[in-house]
This record gives sequence, C-alpha cells and structure tokens, in this order.
Amino acid sequence: MQYMLLIYSDENAWTETEREACMLASMAICDELTEAGQLIAASPLHSVSTATSLRIRQGKRLITDGPFAETSEQLGGYYIVDVENLDQAVAIASRLPPATKGTVEIRPLFTLPES
Repeated sequence: MQYMLLIYSDENAWTETEREACMLASMAICDELTEAGQLIAASPLHSVSTATSLRIRQGKRLITDGPFAETSEQLGGYYIVDVENLDQAVAIASRLPPATKGTVEIRPLFTLPES
C-alpha cells in the first residue's frame, strides 16, 4: 500500500544548522528506504513565499500568492512510500527529523484503475 507522508512545520522553527542536519538525516532515510524498495518519491518544497494558490469561484479563476492554509505550520515536503500497512508508514514517519519540530501527516493513496 502506498502512503504519502506530508511534512508540516513552521519555517522559522529551524536554524540554518538544524535545517542542514535535517536534510542530511532525511537523505540517509531516503537511501535506506530506496534500498528496501519502499521509497516511491520524496522532495522538500521551496519556501511558502514561492507558493501560488488557485481557487475557482463562480467560474472565475482566483490566483493568490502564498499558501492556502492560514496556519503557523506549512507544507514543507513529502515522501511517498510503499509499505505493507499503516504501522510501517507510522514507523517511517516517526524517524523523520521534521517530526521533532512539526507534524507528519500520513495519508493512504488511492489506487486508480488502469485505463
């Protein structure tokens, strides 16, 4: 089963040194998951200052600079893993360094029918 692990944290919660250490530790976890055949994809995202949000209201396209959510924690990256069950996804998420300063949301992916 595939799960998406969404990484949320306050961008200002990290010092540059902590961010670099987090990136190195996260890359090591990616290497381990790749070797185990469990990593589908992973990537950090650029700062929320680069975000663009789109909404369609009354047939009109509304584009806003910045993220949609009005919260202190912003989406900062993701992992897509292929594991046997939620327990394994939770075990992986609990190892991710961003969980120490933010939140890792774990969501199963729908399997779309082949066309």
